Amino acid sequence: MNMKIFSRIFWLLFVALSCTSEPQNQEKEEAETATEVPNKIPVVFDTDANNELDDQHAMAYLFTNQDVFDIRGVTVNATKSGGNIDRQYDEAERILTLFNLNGKIPLLKGANGSFLEIEPNIGNAAFDGSKAVDFIIEEAEKCSEENKLVLIAVGKLTNVALALERKPSIESNIRLVWLGSNFPDPGEYNLENDIPSMNYVLHTNVDFEIVTVRYGKESGTDAVKITQADVNKNMPGLGPKIKTPIVGRHGGEFDNFGDYSVNLFEHISYHGDPPARALFDMAAVAIVKNPNWAKSYRIPGPTMKDGQWLEQPDNSRKVRVWEDFKKDEIIADLYAGLKAQ
Repeated sequence: MNMKIFSRIFWLLFVALSCTSEPQNQEKEEAETATEVPNKIPVVFDTDANNELDDQHAMAYLFTNQDVFDIRGVTVNATKSGGNIDRQYDEAERILTLFNLNGKIPLLKGANGSFLEIEPNIGNAAFDGSKAVDFIIEEAEKCSEENKLVLIAVGKLTNVALALERKPSIESNIRLVWLGSNFPDPGEYNLENDIPSMNYVLHTNVDFEIVTVRYGKESGTDAVKITQADVNKNMPGLGPKIKTPIVGRHGGEFDNFGDYSVNLFEHISYHGDPPARALFDMAAVAIVKNPNWAKSYRIPGPTMKDGQWLEQPDNSRKVRVWEDFKKDEIIADLYAGLKAQ
């Protein structure tokens, strides 16, 4: 065989083998990468967004952790502070807009009223809160007992209780993480806005986790505090920049969440020494991302009667209680997520 022809054939074989081996290696690398990435956590976030300022920071935390959370939607409810459902909706919409997510993540209006006021009407096609309630049901039905929908509720439990009453079969598909109560002590804002809704949920079999508040104690989310000086130092300019600024609830225009955070902290009262404000709701989201940022234990499901907790030691139905939150790690993760946008 002519040496020139032989060399040509050898070269063609070399090129052919090179072309076939490279995609195989690439496929192997992609397969290895795929096995290393865990499934995202499916989440619906249920909030009284206009109540104070922790809801907004919890939403920001969710939105900066979309590599962890599959955010199915945001539902709102109205508690005593922050106005009616329209104002709660508007504030949630502002935060979605600041992260370029308005229209991309569903936002639905939930209950203005209480569980006992609304429950007699849930057989109707439309009732107070029906859009949010039906959305929660639809998303729960897409999940399973093995891959539950994590329902992070950071206000009253009205929307949740109505969804469980309207469609009891979804309870096995839901993991409910509720920011609420001073358990085992009485009181707390979210709880007191609709105690019957909480008692109703406690009497179902839904996986129920209580992320404690515990005003004035280091063991609850009240300890996950941030000062105005911290905010002024760390937050300005953080988060993605949007083209058309929003008008904040206290006025002013903002094209990023960090500047809006500073504004929110300028219009809030402070507690403690040094004066600070707790980011209760954000801690509830953080422990779903990383359970090592708090401690938990299981107890027989209690109930509340006449404003006091009634323990039920013989109750086979168990709930999980979260306490002792790692403030520094949680706050640092908020900053890191916003800086990465």
